[in-house]
Amino acid sequence: MGLLDEWRKYAYGVELESREGRAIWDKYFAWEKGVYEELLQKPEEVVTGTVKELAEKYGIELTYMVGFLDGINESLKEPNPIETMTEDTVVKLDIDLEKLYYYMVEAKADWLYNLPVWDGLLTEEKRKELYWKQKKSGTIVKGKKIGRNDPCPCGSGKKYKKCCGANA
Repeated sequence: MGLLDEWRKYAYGVELESREGRAIWDKYFAWEKGVYEELLQKPEEVVTGTVKELAEKYGIELTYMVGFLDGINESLKEPNPIETMTEDTVVKLDIDLEKLYYYMVEAKADWLYNLPVWDGLLTEEKRKELYWKQKKSGTIVKGKKIGRNDPCPCGSGKKYKKCCGANA
């Protein structure tokens, strides 16, 4: 079993609302917040190292580091090979700030996208734009309903009720 599979089994293999599940995620979220605060202090710095080295650098178990890499992967300029990584795989954290903010909003991680450090990284307008872009991405917008007396959309010139609507 690969590291990513081990993480997913560990983190998602328990009931999230159980005592064990809450303990796993509370520990992870607290640690994750600290890592993001540190990474976002110097966003231009590309952090590189093996999975094991990064776990040691940030003072967390290897399993949690794998979870972090899984979570941040789509916010990187160049994704890491998370599906096949081992503890000796060299990974690179070259963060795309706009993607990171967008995906934090998608994950409903307000403890991350509301970090004060964002004030110096993205303008308030940009953060609002990304926030609403993400929120609208899951919204289904229905087209205008055709009324019985509206012109038929088929182009016949007849009223909808006398044309295509007659069969509906």
